[in-house]
Amino acid sequence: MLRVIKVNYAKLSELQNLCEPLRDFARYLTVTQGRQPGTVEQYLIDLMLFFRFIIAKQRGLPLTGEEFDNIDIGGVDYELIKTITRADLLDYLYFTAIERSNSARTRARKLTSLRSFYRYLTKEKIVTENIAKDIDSPKQRRTLPKYLTLDESELLLDTTAELAPEKTRERDYAILTLFLNCGMRLSELVGLNLSDIAPDLSHVRVRGKGAKERVVYLNDACREALLAYLKVRQADTQVKPGSADALFLSSRHRRISRKTVQWMVYRRLAEAGLESKNLSVHKLRHTAATLMYQTGKVDIRVLKDILGHEQLSTTQIYTHVANSAMQRAVEANPLAKKRSKGESE
Repeated sequence: MLRVIKVNYAKLSELQNLCEPLRDFARYLTVTQGRQPGTVEQYLIDLMLFFRFIIAKQRGLPLTGEEFDNIDIGGVDYELIKTITRADLLDYLYFTAIERSNSARTRARKLTSLRSFYRYLTKEKIVTENIAKDIDSPKQRRTLPKYLTLDESELLLDTTAELAPEKTRERDYAILTLFLNCGMRLSELVGLNLSDIAPDLSHVRVRGKGAKERVVYLNDACREALLAYLKVRQADTQVKPGSADALFLSSRHRRISRKTVQWMVYRRLAEAGLESKNLSVHKLRHTAATLMYQTGKVDIRVLKDILGHEQLSTTQIYTHVANSAMQRAVEANPLAKKRSKGESE
C-alpha cells in the first residue's frame, strides 16, 4: 500500500491574500535573506496558525474545530502584533503541544518561524524587544537516521529500471540514482537546471539552503543515468514556458514538483517491496550519506561538504550509524551466545 502524503492545505489559499505584516516578512525572507520558496511558504503557514491562535485567545474563541480553522487573519496589523507578549508565545507553544499534538520536532520548527519573524520585526524597529529570543526549543529525542542497505538500494534501482512506466522510466531512474549517490535534498533536485550540468557530466551546480551554491560531483552511475534521461529530455518538444531550463520535467512538461517526486519515490519503493521500511524521500539522502561513510569510508569532513551541511555536528550523526552497525556485527557473531560452563550451571 502506498503511503498517503499528509499535507495541511487548509490555509494555503491565504498565501494569495496575506496580511501586511506577512507580506512584508515574505519579501524580507525572499529578497534580503534569499530563502527558498518552500521555506518561505512553511514560515508563513506557521505564522498564520500563530495569528489564528492569538485572535482566538484575545476574543475568547475556541482553539479547535471549524470555527478556529476559519478565523480570518487578513486584518492582522502591526498594532496587533505590538500587543503580543512573551507569555502569548509560551501559551501558543503549549497549545501546539496539547491541542495540536505536535511533536517536539514540529514545535521546534514553529518556534524557529517565530524567532525569524521577531528578528525581522526587531531589525526593522517595528518592535523594541525580540520576545522569542530566549525561549528554549523543545528537547528532541536524538534518533538514528533510517536508510536503505546497499542491497535494498540496488533492488530499488533494479526494480525501477524494470517496472517503472516506460514514459518516465529514464527520469525516475536518474532521480533515484542522484538521490542515492549524491545525497541531494528534495528541493535541490527539483531546482536543478540543464545549465547546472557540466558539459562533460563531471559535476552539477546545486543551490542548497540559504541559496548557497555548491558543486556535487557525479560518479559513473550518475553520468550513465543522466545521459539516458537527457536523450528523453531533449526530445521533449512540448516543454511549457518557464520550464525550458528545468532538468526534470513532469508528465505535463513542466518543472517537476516536490509532490510529484515524493509520490514517485513512494511508488517505486512499493514496487520494490520496500514500503515497510517507512522511508521518505529525505531518507534516500540518509542512505547516500550512510553508504558513503559506512561502506565507502568517506571522511566525515568530506561528507559534510558533499551534503552541504554548515556544521560538522550535523554530519556526525552518521558516525553513530556506523557505531550501531558495528555493534550489530559483533552481536551477529556465531559465538555471541556462547557461555562458559560455569555460567550455565
